Amino acid sequence: MSPDCPDHRTQTAINAEGWLAGARRCPSPNQDARPAHSLIDLLVIHNISLPPGDFGGPWIEDLFLNRLDPEAHPYFATIAALRVSAHLLIRRDGALVQYVPFERRAWHAGVSVFQGRERCNDYAIGIELEGSDDCPFTAAQYRALIDSTQAIRARYPTITPERIAGHSDIAPGRKSDPGPAFEWEHYLRALAAPAV
Repeated sequence: MSPDCPDHRTQTAINAEGWLAGARRCPSPNQDARPAHSLIDLLVIHNISLPPGDFGGPWIEDLFLNRLDPEAHPYFATIAALRVSAHLLIRRDGALVQYVPFERRAWHAGVSVFQGRERCNDYAIGIELEGSDDCPFTAAQYRALIDSTQAIRARYPTITPERIAGHSDIAPGRKSDPGPAFEWEHYLRALAAPAV
């Protein structure tokens, strides 16, 4: 665990600032205030792996914390200057890392539009799954995603199932994630199942 990212897994649900229980907090500088009176009413599912197709390294965190070494891999030279983040990352083992509290704007969507409304970062929560478009996600990731989504929807009830989208849905032609390997039917069915 990075000393810059202390462990705060002793809370419950989502606190007033928008931090999720069970997630390691690792605040990214790539965030800012949402516009005044923004209604948080969209959840966007992404995937990420660095380098592409490789899992488990420190590189995603390095990217979101603006410390990615452009010389560590040839691909990194093309992205090291980007200033991006997500609210939440779900690792392959289901571990949660939160980079931006949900009440603030993470820089995950880029140029985007949902149902005619532009600038999705203003009103969306972004969740990154460690993975790639064509690699199946793990059972642990789906469990963590479902649990996180339920907590998010309890706090932000305007995020209905119809307001959960992939990055490809809000940036068609520019983005393809979470990709064809993501099991939308399984995920949405689990969200609709009654709590036990």
